[in-house]
Amino acid sequence: MNTDQVVQTFTEFFRERGHRLVTGSSLLPPPTDPVLFTTSGMHPLTPYLLGRPHSQGRRLVNVQRCLRTTDLDEVGDPTHLTVFEMLGSWSLGDYGHPESLRMGHELLCDGFGIPQGLLHVTVFDGDDQVGPDLESLRTWQELGVPVERTGDENWWSNGPVGPCGPDSEIFVWTGGSDVPPRGTPTTDPRWVEIWNHVHMRHHRHEDGTLEPLRQPGIDTGMGLERLLTVLQGRGSVYETDLFEPWMRLLPRLWDLDERSLRLVCDHLRSGIVVVGDGVRPSSTGRGHVLRRLIRRLLTTLRRGDPSRTLTDVPVDLVEHTLDHFQQLCGPESVREVLLHEEQRFTRLLERGQRVLSRTEFDRPLTDEDYRCLHDTHGLPRDLVTGLRTPRLSGSLDAG
Repeated sequence: MNTDQVVQTFTEFFRERGHRLVTGSSLLPPPTDPVLFTTSGMHPLTPYLLGRPHSQGRRLVNVQRCLRTTDLDEVGDPTHLTVFEMLGSWSLGDYGHPESLRMGHELLCDGFGIPQGLLHVTVFDGDDQVGPDLESLRTWQELGVPVERTGDENWWSNGPVGPCGPDSEIFVWTGGSDVPPRGTPTTDPRWVEIWNHVHMRHHRHEDGTLEPLRQPGIDTGMGLERLLTVLQGRGSVYETDLFEPWMRLLPRLWDLDERSLRLVCDHLRSGIVVVGDGVRPSSTGRGHVLRRLIRRLLTTLRRGDPSRTLTDVPVDLVEHTLDHFQQLCGPESVREVLLHEEQRFTRLLERGQRVLSRTEFDRPLTDEDYRCLHDTHGLPRDLVTGLRTPRLSGSLDAG
């Protein structure tokens, strides 16, 4: 299945079972939400999971684009992305966890054709506040899927306070057809998690106590890119059809090692999506996140060859990304934002090199030096550290 077929199979499966398709919102949460970006599929639906009636009913399905910066250091490996899409389904006080797990099992095995022998699941085994999730354990045992019982790994929460509950994670064996599945999800990394089913049934207060939710619900989330990797038999998300234009065109432009190529691809693609949702580079808030992505991208791109520039990026790649995420702004306007920020970063580098070449800085720098360089010359500490190394450091991502 290609990307469009996978998305259609997922949404149609749930629509046939009474779920209404909710249009995936942008990366930007509502103005009253304190977070900078939408980080999960359930994020825009939190008020409804807490009991507010939804205009489209109690069974929902959608595809939501998300952005996470907590895994930036992992970007470049086979699975982590900054901007990704989450396939989600919800029961707002309707069906329970067993029905959700059974539907998930049916979709994976019958809808996507994943052999049951390649599945393994984990369930919550209880702690000092909540007992083991025996309901999910019995469901998986009835379905004949091997189960591993864990602790905190199978307790989902929306931060230190707020809605939470036990979850059941579904893993697929990726060790290859010539290697039979072995071990468990916590003992062998070849078990890759693709789908999480959360039984949202508690609210955690600031003192740590749990209160049952008035309306328990179900929240499931499955990363589209990771699912594509499994279904298309690829070694990484970058080898799927979703990234085909990127991995075909970027290596022709720049000679980069594999991890650097992936990071450049991810950050450039993510930057396009963030700009497409209306964010512009700045020194605070969402604009700072965008600026950080662009600077990490440029720092990686210019290692070993300072002449590399975003002006080389084909407009087709920008257009491909905007089309996929159904963003309405023109590719040239997005490209203009990225190039303007590249010019700004280049000027900052040049100014920083001139300042640091002064004899007064020809020595180990103190904290006072770093404060002076920031306050007087606008040079962030990480930028200064990078400029004082023989080659631009990967830490050139702040400011």
